[in-house]
Amino acid sequence: MKRNLFLFISIIFSASIYGQTKSEVLEVAHRANDYFMAKWSDPTVPTNFKVVRPSNLWTRSVYYEGLLALYEQDPQQRFLDYIDRWATFHKWGPYKGDMKTFDADYQCCAQVYCTRYFMEGGEEKYRTMQKNFDNQIASGNNRRWTWIDAIQMAMPAYAMMTRITEDRKYIDYAMRSYIWTRDTCGGRLFNVEEGLWWRDANFVAPYKESDGQNCYWSRGNGWVFTALCRVMNQLSTKDIYYKQLKSDYLLMAHALLKVQREDGFWNASLTSQDFAGPELSGTAQFLYGLCWGVNKGYLKKKEVMPAIQKAWKAVASSVHKDGFVGYVQGSGDRPASSQPVGYNREPDFDDYGLGCLLLGASEYCKLLK
Repeated sequence: MKRNLFLFISIIFSASIYGQTKSEVLEVAHRANDYFMAKWSDPTVPTNFKVVRPSNLWTRSVYYEGLLALYEQDPQQRFLDYIDRWATFHKWGPYKGDMKTFDADYQCCAQVYCTRYFMEGGEEKYRTMQKNFDNQIASGNNRRWTWIDAIQMAMPAYAMMTRITEDRKYIDYAMRSYIWTRDTCGGRLFNVEEGLWWRDANFVAPYKESDGQNCYWSRGNGWVFTALCRVMNQLSTKDIYYKQLKSDYLLMAHALLKVQREDGFWNASLTSQDFAGPELSGTAQFLYGLCWGVNKGYLKKKEVMPAIQKAWKAVASSVHKDGFVGYVQGSGDRPASSQPVGYNREPDFDDYGLGCLLLGASEYCKLLK
């Protein structure tokens, strides 16, 4: 009896320290997602932010990655119906149906298609993207990921394709591309000494902000941090590439913990006070990656949980009562893009920020369990 009472008190004490239950986290996630699904009740409708674009562009694909993560925590058939209606409309193919594309942004949707294959089977879900990937590998050019966002847009899908087909050529190509982006592109985009990434080849390292600090874009680093986790999810821990990815992940995790704001957010420019202020899309991805590390046992829970808890409170504070998600930096390629960022300001795309939020919230739910 005393032992059970002690266990109960310990659970309550832990909840009071960490401040959230899974149901509370899911309430925030559902509120934000329901707002979006009501606004976009027909998932096949093109986006129309200055330019009309088919709805399987990268921004929407990131949202569906998050929705699938939410489904894992709270399986509702309406989520799968929504996803499948979208994917079927686009014939399970790349953005704009461009089979000759080597653009990672055009391939982001493949992560959603492959995940649906893992869940229910059906070769039609991955065959088209497999042909597209085969074309890219056959080109022999692994120097196409000149911007770090591409690592998240495409690399997890290549890892998924190896898992589906048991053909190593997909992950081999992805790792060659990753290492080139990491160590060569733009003079090297990953600063191993600081554990953070410059954004792309246009900002030759060491690219700096006006205050003299290195310019590390929050969302760009978030893309890489998320991608490392999502690729490792597809690999055996004994895979020859796993050690490399885990090492880079840990360098990033420790670097990010050092630059978190007191309010739980991360600045758009991670180590600079230029464009300082709350920003959701990067923060939600860092929440995801830190929770993933604790869940895998790679980060110590007692040491990292305060940062995770602050990050979740920051993410939750971004969601309005009606479900609108604030503090999302609009599209761009640097901290200065789409400024200013605000609680009430609507970004040019309303989907990828939500996708990042759902990924972070869902991984946090795993930790709380």
